[in-house]
Amino acid sequence: MLRTDDPLLHQKPTINPYRNAAFEVWNRLKWDLQPQSWINRRKINNWKNKYSGNKAVIICNGPSLLKTDLSLLNETFTFGLNKINLLFDKSSFRPSCIVSMNRFVIEQNAEFYNQTEIPLFLDSYAVKFVKPRKKVQYLHSSGQKKFAKDCSMSVNQGGTVTFVAMQLAFHMGFDKVALVGCDHNFTAKGAANLVVVSQEKDNDHFDPNYFSGGVKWNLPDIFESEVSYSLAKEIYEIERRSIVNATEGGRLEIFSRMNIKDFVEN
Repeated sequence: MLRTDDPLLHQKPTINPYRNAAFEVWNRLKWDLQPQSWINRRKINNWKNKYSGNKAVIICNGPSLLKTDLSLLNETFTFGLNKINLLFDKSSFRPSCIVSMNRFVIEQNAEFYNQTEIPLFLDSYAVKFVKPRKKVQYLHSSGQKKFAKDCSMSVNQGGTVTFVAMQLAFHMGFDKVALVGCDHNFTAKGAANLVVVSQEKDNDHFDPNYFSGGVKWNLPDIFESEVSYSLAKEIYEIERRSIVNATEGGRLEIFSRMNIKDFVEN
């Protein structure tokens, strides 16, 4: 069931650049006036270039993730995304950190986020739902289309949390990054970012309960994601770093393909 009247429906671009600029300024000020913004800026700065020259893997949430041998990643820094915790009862694998930016995901997964000891990088919206503590970092989201080499001020969501993880990986100094479980293909169809109500079973993620049972979620924005991926690829290559796609199958062909075992071992 599609919903076009939801108040959280993705904001469409406006033709008035002054209104956009005013919104960005107000959005920035709202966050900067909160004490947590300054606390988190220092916390995020502590991650800057912490892993210079190392490898990282971004664990995306497509169905193909179940084909990935995650035991290969035990010695590699990994970014889990969104509801990666739904995998925990099926595997002993645990990511090095978790990134989540979507407000629906944050609300639906808040109980886990409030309990886990895994470091979290969450959109600043999460302040309402996830209690501040040592291992929680809040990220300010900017509407400006950019790739943040330094994430302490803001990041751009770019249509996908994977893009935010790419920015964080750059911020932390990783020079080689691989994607797994990034199928870049969805059976759910409709306008990009449209708020919809989930069906009984989710066929677009590694767990059928990911978005199911009538919860809200945003339909994917494939075009915006590809624009973001292309930007990330360009920035990494300019800085003599790299992103490869180690997904089992899928439709993402912007990045060179590589077997995850070869990526980890070579």
